[in-house]
Amino acid sequence: MSEIPLHWNLVLSAFLFTIGIVGVLTRRNTLVIYMSVELMLNAANLALVAFSRQWRHLDGQVMVFFVMTVAAAEVAVGLGLIVAIFRNREHTVDVDSMNVMKW
Repeated sequence: MSEIPLHWNLVLSAFLFTIGIVGVLTRRNTLVIYMSVELMLNAANLALVAFSRQWRHLDGQVMVFFVMTVAAAEVAVGLGLIVAIFRNREHTVDVDSMNVMKW
């Protein structure tokens, strides 16, 4: 069974990270920005796993578990905030309408 070369994983990781950056910088919808941040985290996870496999160390995979834990906490808090903002501000999640920190 042939292994996937390291550079293919890194190219895919860089591509996914670039899509995430473009999503964060160009979109106005809070949910799309949130998904773009998650895409960037998963791209970093892919790179960590690829390097971990290449060098035969488990450190990268352990780090991925920490990143996944932080991402799960981010999902819980972030979606709660987005739902609260949606309910209290004219039913929109547009970033431009969120220019003040109070309701």
